[in-house]
Amino acid sequence: MAKTATLTIQQWGNSLAVRIPAAIARSAHFEVGQEVEVTTDEIGVTVKPVGPRKLTLAEKLEKFDPAKHAGEAMATGQVGAEAF
Repeated sequence: MAKTATLTIQQWGNSLAVRIPAAIARSAHFEVGQEVEVTTDEIGVTVKPVGPRKLTLAEKLEKFDPAKHAGEAMATGQVGAEAF
């Protein structure tokens, strides 16, 4: 579901700025330090992430295939003085 907010443009140095509210940032999967692309068209501005976004934990778990990923983490024998 799309989230909407009415914001006010503010001065930030010689530039203009809009703060993205936390709920909208979460909905867009934005994170601190993430690169975004800003484009303009005749009706406004669009901000979208650069590259693929990080998956949420729920999305990672949904993609998990036990047949492919389950089992021993290390298939080698004992390396040191492990006691089993």
